[in-house]
Amino acid sequence: MAKDLKLYPAEKKGTLLELDSIDDLKEMARQVRRDIVRMLAMANSGHTGGSLGMADIFTALYFRLLLHKPHEFWEKHDLDMVFLSNGHIAPVWYSVLARAGYFSLSELNSLRQVNSYLQGHPTSESKLPGIRIASGSLGQGLSAAVGAALGLRMDGKQSDVFCLMGDGECQEGQIWEAAMSAAHYGLGNLIGIVDYNNLQIDGEVTDVMSVEPFADKWRAFGWDVCHCNGNDIEDFVSTIENLRAGGKRSRPSVVLATTVMGKGVHFFEGSMPDNSNWHGKPPSKEDAVKALAILGETVYGDF
Repeated sequence: MAKDLKLYPAEKKGTLLELDSIDDLKEMARQVRRDIVRMLAMANSGHTGGSLGMADIFTALYFRLLLHKPHEFWEKHDLDMVFLSNGHIAPVWYSVLARAGYFSLSELNSLRQVNSYLQGHPTSESKLPGIRIASGSLGQGLSAAVGAALGLRMDGKQSDVFCLMGDGECQEGQIWEAAMSAAHYGLGNLIGIVDYNNLQIDGEVTDVMSVEPFADKWRAFGWDVCHCNGNDIEDFVSTIENLRAGGKRSRPSVVLATTVMGKGVHFFEGSMPDNSNWHGKPPSKEDAVKALAILGETVYGDF
């Protein structure tokens, strides 16, 4: 494993941690998409569709909604926590973590390389700031989030725990065991966010193993359910802010965020005849050049 991972320089801490305007958040999301395309093309490996589709949500979380302090990640225990259950979309997480100051942007060049901190799925072995558990074996992340939310409550902390999942992942039985546990313990500090794009590697979720009626299932398991457009930053921000504005919550909540796989680059998007084509496929160098031309120039530093 690589040695001596350095955090983003301390003097830069906070310069991009909170973007108040929706326009600034949109521009950061474009930057995150550029990072994703570059990372995947350089690695010639990884998942394009879901990473691009969730760029708006990750940007809104890390640059507007979360209470977090990158340089105190391992020391502070009263901050919001994030678990990525569908770990294959790690490139979008790596981008926002680097842009928010958890580690140097130069690390983004090493995606999926031998001895890199940035493996194809997040790993806890490397002690990468921002990541608490390894993920990628689908269905397990919500269980970890339930444990974290229960632990925070037992410690008297007011922090929220966010767990990001895929809708195809919710075919896993462990998701529903965890959902049942969260409701049983009244974990109002737990917020699930589902990438609701109706696509998985073998095709449409409704064809492979339908999870519908999806919202009704979550309600039946004792969760409050919100809906939003996951590719509309303003809609997502207002959904989370309204959810948290009601004071102490007695039930877990889930946001079903409708997204488009590959959002931001039209030839990656889910409107193609083979909708799941880009789920686990990296862009070629030629595709990357075309995609970056669509996404514009880098505006937030290098990479």
